[in-house]
Formats: sequence, structure tokens, C-alpha cells
Amino acid sequence: MTPHAPVTLPELSLRDRVQSFLASGLLAAALPFLAIYYLVSRGRSQNPRRYLRERLGNLPSNLCQAAPGAIWVHAVSVGEVLAIGPLLPKLRQRFLGRRILVSTTTVTGQALAAKQLDCDGAFYFPLDFAFACRRALRAIQPALVVIAETEFWPRFLREARLAGARVVVVNGRISDRSFGRYHFWRNFMRPVLAHVDRFLMQSQEDARRVRAIGAPAERVFVTGNLKYDLALPTPSPVVTWLEGELARRPRRPVIVAGSVSAGEESLVLIAFGIVQGQWPQALLVLAPRKPERFDAAARLIEESHRKVVRRSGLRLEEASGAALDEAASVLLLDSVGELPGVYRLADSVFVGGSLVPAGGHNILEPAAFGKSPLFGPSMENFRESTAMFLKAGAGIQVNSPEDLGVAWIELIQDGVRREQMGRAARELVELNRGAAERTLEHVAAVLDGTGSDP
Repeated sequence: MTPHAPVTLPELSLRDRVQSFLASGLLAAALPFLAIYYLVSRGRSQNPRRYLRERLGNLPSNLCQAAPGAIWVHAVSVGEVLAIGPLLPKLRQRFLGRRILVSTTTVTGQALAAKQLDCDGAFYFPLDFAFACRRALRAIQPALVVIAETEFWPRFLREARLAGARVVVVNGRISDRSFGRYHFWRNFMRPVLAHVDRFLMQSQEDARRVRAIGAPAERVFVTGNLKYDLALPTPSPVVTWLEGELARRPRRPVIVAGSVSAGEESLVLIAFGIVQGQWPQALLVLAPRKPERFDAAARLIEESHRKVVRRSGLRLEEASGAALDEAASVLLLDSVGELPGVYRLADSVFVGGSLVPAGGHNILEPAAFGKSPLFGPSMENFRESTAMFLKAGAGIQVNSPEDLGVAWIELIQDGVRREQMGRAARELVELNRGAAERTLEHVAAVLDGTGSDP
């Protein structure tokens, strides 16, 4: 069988058919409400008709394949888009002549994929209806579907296999919350996961969890975290501008709080207030995780009686440039994709989603620049890397905004310790590289149809 030849799958059991029917029925009942939500909530940031059209499987003609054999990579949002970045050039080099197309679910993920990824096009992932999945699969005719991290859509996986596509999960991760939900439905998940050729997981614990929810044990492998392979970003316009402003009118220390979640902005401002008590001219770069928090974050900053400069208000393309207001103490990074490069300019950093119960975010981005990450107690989604950083003395975990402010001060005052911790953080990133190459070898084994393990 060629990788893109249609296949016949075994008949579903009565129980599986009932569960599939119920799942499809619930999604169908929700469709009118989803349509209204997409048209209203997405309208301010993009073309809502395009979003809804593509989610129903109607892809633009320029993405349709004249012949089968494409590689379809799915990355839900910004985090997954960044994670697959190191893999795509390797796929391009290994599989010359195959088109590589990327789907996302979120608007921010779509914008980042179109801007930064080495792909031939980006589109929105179809809703899990048979008709929507079939339309998209007929348009793309993939030989291979690569799914980043954890996206187990039952109907899509079945339709992909019926269309003859091989399916590989890369950078697989099963969070605490997802594991509980999947494990409860493990009898339903078992036939769903049978449609996946290989599960390439980040850690042994992730491998154990995916087996526990029904993945065939012989298809599960540990290849590591692709995020360790991320290349250092080239300076963006805002990084170049800020570096120039700091050189012209020194503002130290510079604190970067990245991937800050809803409800966490005020906690970061409390911590920064402690730093300002020591250094009144300190500058905070605050980067909310989601665009819908940009305006709310700006209001919170103003309510704290601080002057804010918004990245979106800077006209950096103009010849005259823009000066950093001397009275401003906070730069609000209300943009997508610019945070990683800004970490390079920080005297100390904080990685958000961790002082509130959000599971944490990627601590490897600042570590790659030799910046020791500070983070809160909620790091469930990055348990392995968190433990590794703490054990190596490469990161600091705090329990409150007050602890965070004190930790910032202590680290900034102790330059020797800060440099040692930063060096340890960068060394951890370097030591754990190689996941992209291991992932590529597994993908090649599946796509080439050899079935042999690398």
C-alpha cells in the first residue's frame, strides 16, 4: 500500500458507533452557536468568513493539491507553532518536492505560522465533522499528517486513515488535566488512537500516560522536546529599537515578564512595585499570553498609576523612529511572536501562567539566551523541564508576587550568581538538543513505509 492509497478500516463495534454518534451529535448541536461565536469574536482580528469557511473544510484553491503526497502539519496555537519550527526545515530537506502545509486552530497561531514557518501555506484546522474533514483531506491529499503535542480528534483521525494518510504525533505531551479526561474515556480513546502510526513523546511520563489511555505500546517512543532545538530568534524591529533606547537613555534593570496569563498581570505589577522601590527607573516589559488580554493589561497598568507604552503604538518603520517615554515604566508587548527575542535584553525574567493555576509556559526561550527563568508554583505542563532546571540551579520557583519581587532584587544584585544560573540554563538547553533529528528519523520511517525503528 502506498502511503496515500485509500484504506478500509475495520468496522466499529456497536459501543464505538454509539459513542461516535453521540460525539458528532453534540458537535452538530453546537455548530450554530460556534458559527455565531466565530463571526462575532473573531471579526475584530481577521476575516471571520475565512475562519468559518476553512473550519468547515473549504480551503482556498492555492492550497489544493494537483497530486497526492503533501505533508500536513497541525499545530493548535502559538506554543505548538513555535515547537514545530525546528522540525519543518528538516522535513523540507528530507522530503524534497513534497508540499508542507500547516493548520492551526487559533487566530494567533495562524498569524505566526504564516509569518515564521518554513511551509507552503497555512489554514485553519477543520471542525471534527466527517464532511469538513473529508473536504480538507480531499483538497490537500496528504501522504502524512503530523500532529503537534496532543490533538486527538476522533473523526479527523479516522477520515485521515480512510484517505490513506499516515499519522504521527510529534512532541507529544499529556498534561495532568488532559490525562484525567482521556483516562476516563480510555475505552473510547483506544480505537481513536489506533489510527495513529507513531506517538513521539517528550518524556517517559508522557509515554506512560499515552499508553495508559489506549495507545498501542509498540507505537510509543520517547524523542524529547522539540523546543530545546529552537534557534535563537533574529532581532525583531522592537528588539533593535529597545536596545537602542536603553543605550541612549539607560533604564535598568529591565524585567521581562512573558506569557502572562489572565489574572496574573496584577500579580506581576505587585512584584515589579517591589523592584521599583529599589530602582525607581526600572523598566518592565509585560507580554500577555493571549491577544484578548492586551487591552485589559493596559487598563490594569494605568490603574496601578504607571505610564505604559504599547508596542502596537510604536511606529518603528518611520524614519524618525519613536522614543521611549522617560516617564513610562512599563512597555506592553501587545504583539505576537516578538517575545522570545526580547528576553535577550532582560536583566531578569519571569515566565507566566505559573502564579495562577494555568500550568505554566515555556521556560526554554529565556534559557536559550542565558537568562535564568523565574516562575510560580503552577508548572504542571512543564513538570520535567521545571524539575531539571531547579535541580541544576538554573531556575527559581516562587510562591507569591512578593516572593517574585524579592527574588528579582536578589538576583539582580548578585551578578555572579545571576551569571552562573544563566550559564547553567543555557547549558541545559544545549545538552537536551536533538529531538528534531530523532523525530525526523521516525517520521521518515513511517512515510517511507519501512516501519523500522531509527
